[in-house]
Parts: sequence; C-alpha cells; structure tokens
Amino acid sequence: MDPLSRPWPPFALGTYAEERELFQLLQIMLEELLIHKPEDPIQYMINHLEQHNDDAPRICVLGPPASGKTTVAMWLCKRLDAIRISQETLLFKETLKLAEEAKAHKESKQKIPNALWANLIQERLSNVDCIKQGWILEGFPENQEQAWMLQSAGIIPRHVVLTYVRTRHRSAAPFTPRILFCGPPGSGKSLQAALIAQKYDVVNICCGQLLKEAVAGKTKVGELVKPYIDNGYPVPDPLCVRILAERLSALDCLTHGWVLHGFPRDIEQGEELQKSQIAPNRVFFFNLPHESIMERLSQRRIDPITGERYHTTFRPAPTPEIQARLRQNPRDQEENVEKRVEAYYRNVKELEGFYEDAFYVNADQDPHIVFEFIESCIIKPIPLKKVTSL
Repeated sequence: MDPLSRPWPPFALGTYAEERELFQLLQIMLEELLIHKPEDPIQYMINHLEQHNDDAPRICVLGPPASGKTTVAMWLCKRLDAIRISQETLLFKETLKLAEEAKAHKESKQKIPNALWANLIQERLSNVDCIKQGWILEGFPENQEQAWMLQSAGIIPRHVVLTYVRTRHRSAAPFTPRILFCGPPGSGKSLQAALIAQKYDVVNICCGQLLKEAVAGKTKVGELVKPYIDNGYPVPDPLCVRILAERLSALDCLTHGWVLHGFPRDIEQGEELQKSQIAPNRVFFFNLPHESIMERLSQRRIDPITGERYHTTFRPAPTPEIQARLRQNPRDQEENVEKRVEAYYRNVKELEGFYEDAFYVNADQDPHIVFEFIESCIIKPIPLKKVTSL
C-alpha cells in the first residue's frame, strides 16, 4: 500500500508539517501577499513557489571597505558549495554578454550604471551553476537604489549577514511542544514534567501511569495490559505504543502539546514510536551520578496513613510518631534501585545515538536551575532535521 495513501494518525500531521517547514512556508506566502498585493494572488503564489522551492543558498555579504567581505564570501562558498559573485568576477566572466559593456564603462573611467549592474547580475544568476548550487553575492548592493534594482529584477537574497546564516531564524509559525524526558530513576523527570506542564499548559504523560489508568478504566487494551502489571512483567512494546498513540491523538495533546517520560527506555522502543509517527521535537537526557541516585531513592519513605512522602535526609518526618510508622516502597530498596539503574545505563547509549539532536541536563542541581535550563532549550527554534522519504 502506498504510504501516502494510507490514513495518518492525527498527531503525525503536525510532525510532517514541522519537518517540511510548511508552517514557515505559509507564513512567508502570507507576508508576500500582504506586501505585494498582487491582482492574481493564486498565480502569484504559484510563481513564488516555483522560484523559491529549492534549498540552494542565496546570500548577500555586505560591509564597508576592508571589513572582510571577500574572506566571508569565500568561506561561505566553501562551506555551502555555492558560486561566489563579485564585481570583479562579473567583469571577467567571458560568457556574459553584458560584461564587455560594463568593462567599457570601467576602462573609460565612467561609473557603471546601476541598471547595467542589475542586468549583469541577473544574467549571471540565470546560469545553470548558480541555479543548482546557489550563490554568494559579495559587496552588492551598495545603496538603496541598487537594492531596488535587484528586487525589480527578481533577485531576492535569503540572507544578508553572516550571523543570520549561522543561526536558525526565529519564526512566528505555530509550534506545538512535543517533549521527551529520558533519564535514570530518581533524576527528576516527573518533577520537571509537572513544572513544564503547569507553566506551558502542555499535557503531562507518564507511560507507567497511563498503563495503570488503562487497566483501571477496564478498556479493551487495559484488559490486555492487566496480566502483565498484576504479575510484575514488562508490558510488551506494541501495547505501550498503542496506548500512547491513542492518548496523543486526543484533542488536548494535539492543540497544547505534550511532555512524555517513562518511554522509550531503549532503542527498540524508540523505533516503535518512530514507526507510529510519534516524533518528539525536544528530547532531554537527564544525567545524575550513581551516588546521587541511590541517595535520592533509597532514603525515600511514605506515611501509610496520610500518604505523605518523606526523605530521611532532605525531608525527615516532623515527629517521632510519624517516623515510627514510615514504610519504604520495595522499588526503593537498594538492590532494586541498582537493577533499575543498571537496566537504564545498559540501553542509554544506543538511545542517545537514536536521538542525536537531544539536549543533556545536569540533574544534580537545584530543581529550579534544572527547570530554567530545560525552559531555555524549549523556546529555542526547532532544530532542522533531514527529511526522509515516506
């Protein structure tokens, strides 16, 4: 069956649009319509897409004399495999019909008209090498009149300064957060997910909690999951992904976004998510020393009467009476924590390689400092990813 003809889950459509920058394209098209106000907007946009649907660079390098324009232009050409164009290269390009006319002006010590420069540049940019590889225009335009000449000739650079080329431009296009937290037990994933969900109104999704809710709700999938949870066995990946896909298709997740933790735990689970079109656009790996993990988890206690949680070092019980009745969750016993930590580090390297654009968090800090770092990464522009065929 043709991949494009089969129905896509709702959450996959947003991923598809973001990866192919459709929101940014829509934003640019609307700006063009508002600025130029063409009589035939449909035909205007068709022409716009035909002219600007490639990834070839179109860059102007401008600056005062001796500012390093040539060095910057040559560096960009080398990095981007583009064609360098300057006034000198234009005058000595033998294949250009207008080059001789421009040289005649220069030899007679006359100023080359702006219109001639614009036509000469337009002729050069119409060559096959510039169309395929893109171009770096050095030192032109020098004034507003020349800039208008270029624009009138349909020569519109994408970028004008080096810092713009090196960084991803911020866009007002819609961005739906799809955040994934990975980390060892006790690294603070649940706390940070709750803080992010509270501040940004995204949906907080814990895979383990989601499985328990499915069992408690006595859904069809929950009935399949119940025997595994009751007997303490891992729930098969297809069932986990099925429940996650159903939850992420809900309206609140589609409109507000989500933060997921507790899944995936290994590369196989990550691949299952990818096959189901569940693609996070922010991935964080929490790093925490082994001794800190043991200190955080093995000293946790719970009051069986009130349900209040305590920690023998960081939050001890306020009275001897409460202290006497505290209990430890079997999961927090040292030998069980060791097994969980070992399982995490056994799989994390491959998972880090799978999510190569991930951010890394030093979780051995005050939770508010950790939150500030995560927040700064969330508001950054979405990293560009190579688009693969479906």
